[in-house]
Amino acid sequence: MIAIYILAINLITISVVNANEFSYDGKTGPENWDKTCKGKHQSPIDIDVLHVKKVKLPPLKFENFDIQPESTTVTNNGHTVMFTVKTAKGSEPTIDGGPFKTGKYVFSQLHFHWGDNDTYGSEDSFNGKHFPMELHVVFYKQKYGTQENALKHEDGLAVLAFFFVIAQKPNPSYVEVSKLLKRIISPNTNATFEDPLALEDYMHSNMHEYYVYNGSLTTPPCLEVVTWLDFYNPIQISHSQLENFRSLQDNEGNLLSHNFRPVQPIGDRIVWLTSKQFDHQDEDLHDEIHGQKKNKKKRRKNSSSKVNCSLTALFLSMMLVLEKIF
Repeated sequence: MIAIYILAINLITISVVNANEFSYDGKTGPENWDKTCKGKHQSPIDIDVLHVKKVKLPPLKFENFDIQPESTTVTNNGHTVMFTVKTAKGSEPTIDGGPFKTGKYVFSQLHFHWGDNDTYGSEDSFNGKHFPMELHVVFYKQKYGTQENALKHEDGLAVLAFFFVIAQKPNPSYVEVSKLLKRIISPNTNATFEDPLALEDYMHSNMHEYYVYNGSLTTPPCLEVVTWLDFYNPIQISHSQLENFRSLQDNEGNLLSHNFRPVQPIGDRIVWLTSKQFDHQDEDLHDEIHGQKKNKKKRRKNSSSKVNCSLTALFLSMMLVLEKIF
């Protein structure tokens, strides 16, 4: 049997917003997105690299990242360039380990965000610094069965984010991508790789150091169901290769040249930095990311308060008894 992963939606497959109902400026821009995009744990964010919590996590486990899919389709959906794959059953790329101690995540799709020049374009930033382009590799939690069901859970999705810098030489993995982009200038068009690449070819080799935080989809409905892994070590791409992304058109026929959401307040969230060089381990990181440990502490605190109240009442009762005796 063949497992077909077709993503016919906005940036994160199953969006409840019609593809024509949001954009990145004007009346349908980020300032006017739905109220579900006004939460306290929204993405993207600016990561202050001097105020992150360092932690050592188990190694990430990448399964089937090195397997060439049967086919890869590249689509201009009017908001981004999205890659979808068709794989043999059992060959779907999955991740676990790292902060994911409660189960595997299955590959769904990958897409990009970029700017109209080389100084900005990424969604997450680091100490105010943006990169010219950002890659999102999207996964849903396997135990929820489908991505639609996964969107109902705070740990439903995982997104691996990679950042690009401009280099003199073209990136070999993106040579064929550049050719296909020229065939999908208009929105709602697609093209297929003649010789599809394995998923690992779109990323870099250093997968040991990354930032982790809990956040949201970066497009409507902006559901806060994403564990973000930001791999700071950038991928190199040539200026001409990036220009092929900027030449695409959006749903209004304009250049699709700044498809990124502005950074959102970080609020009370913690950003973790993990590296195999660190010594401190945090077995509760998954719970901390999703606020479950905080809730457990609150419950323990409430329980302690109840115990203290009971002991106080018992003590007062004993005092009254002693007064009557003496």
